Amino acid sequence: MEQATFLKINPADSVVVCLQPKKKGDIIEIDGQQITVNQDTPAGHKVLIMDAKKGTDIIKYGYPIGHAMQDLKAGDWVNENNLKTNLSGTLEYSYSPVNEELNIKNENRFFKGYIRKNGDVGIRNEVWIVPTVGCVNGIAERLVKELKKETGEQGVDAIYAWHHNYGCSQLSEDHENTRKVLRDICLHPNAGAVLVLSLGCENNQPEDFMKMLGDYDKDRIKLLVTQRVDDEMEAGMEILRSLYQLASKDKRTEVPVSKLRVGLKCGGSDGFSGITANPLVGEFSDWLVAQGGTSVLTEVPEMFGAETILMNRCRTEGLFNQTVSMINNFKNYFLSHGEPVGENPSPGNKAGGISTLEDKALGCTQKCGKAPVSGVMEYGDRLQNPGLNLLSAPGNDLVASTALASCGCHLVLFTTGRGTPFGTFVPTMKIATNPDLASRKRSWIDFSAGQLIEGRTMQELVPEFIDKVLSVASGEKAKNEENDYREISIFKNGVTL
Repeated sequence: MEQATFLKINPADSVVVCLQPKKKGDIIEIDGQQITVNQDTPAGHKVLIMDAKKGTDIIKYGYPIGHAMQDLKAGDWVNENNLKTNLSGTLEYSYSPVNEELNIKNENRFFKGYIRKNGDVGIRNEVWIVPTVGCVNGIAERLVKELKKETGEQGVDAIYAWHHNYGCSQLSEDHENTRKVLRDICLHPNAGAVLVLSLGCENNQPEDFMKMLGDYDKDRIKLLVTQRVDDEMEAGMEILRSLYQLASKDKRTEVPVSKLRVGLKCGGSDGFSGITANPLVGEFSDWLVAQGGTSVLTEVPEMFGAETILMNRCRTEGLFNQTVSMINNFKNYFLSHGEPVGENPSPGNKAGGISTLEDKALGCTQKCGKAPVSGVMEYGDRLQNPGLNLLSAPGNDLVASTALASCGCHLVLFTTGRGTPFGTFVPTMKIATNPDLASRKRSWIDFSAGQLIEGRTMQELVPEFIDKVLSVASGEKAKNEENDYREISIFKNGVTL
């Protein structure tokens, strides 16, 4: 069977996506007509299949992705130079619920995780140091180095300190965002034990911060205020040794997959993202929701242009209203800084075939499949509802991935067409959109969805992907863990004192 060289995603589309590079003069046979390609067009990019006057909407995924900036002819390469976003400011929306049955059977699958004292489940058993303020980052690193030297990390999955620059000299919402994310890290079940490391004089006062943790396991989460001891290394190591002894006794046990919580993220996207990796992750998300599990979609600016699809999948009108607020609040955030709402695709996105924010959003949102929206969270909130949730956070890769982990996700599924090595404080699996990236960056990529343009079918690939995710949940290291690429980043909006 001859491999396809282009794809029309939706019957209503006015463009096709090149699965392989096209040369000027190549012929595309589509819908009973022959289209001559007018310019050399890279793989992942769009070719127009019908004439379009200036101002005409260009359709991809069945939705407008912007309008023609000039008269265009069938066969033209459609890109950021001749296509302009339709997005502007905030909008009013109406609720038109669409609830699609998933029709996915419950397979009663399991993974091997760590059951915590409060009944929560982790997929890693790590010892963490969480600084309440950036001033003690250096001490945290010294303590980690010393504990690793003493223990060789035997009996635990890893030992880490989570650096950040905040905890002091912040005001109002920024300060609370920092406190919430640090709280969420302390309470995350992937940690078997946590040392909260404070300076003592910071805005994020240690005793007040510990109250934010609520009814926490006081055997597993300890506080050290470094200004109140003579030798912070000696005091820190004494606490860490006791925490390590407890964590090192924890063992994996079989846990129903309904306990799994997965974050959905993309970055370094290309024209294949909405064709391969994002739909594959969407299939997994639907499968997980059908098993009683939880998935979380974020990157609010990358919902602009596709937001009504998500709004109309909300289970209730209350969730619809929350989603409207989340979208419009983020647009107002852009506008308050004098920034345009529709300017989002990066140079790498554009080089990969994504021309407008709508183009990006309609591909991006496919990561959450077709399940109904069961919850909507503000930045720093912790998960309450199983099923598909929406989370308010920006599109920045590290900020958004940290937010997903902070809300309680055990791991992040990160689709990419250009490639990226980073990871946040939970396993961050990279799913390549194209086979070239997967073969070139084997040390970065955990799974290749590019197989879908090499002849594999979604039906074949989904079970393999499910098995891979459950293997990582059961202890197999993601590539970012193998490479020791792990960090956090906290969202900041306002004044630094």
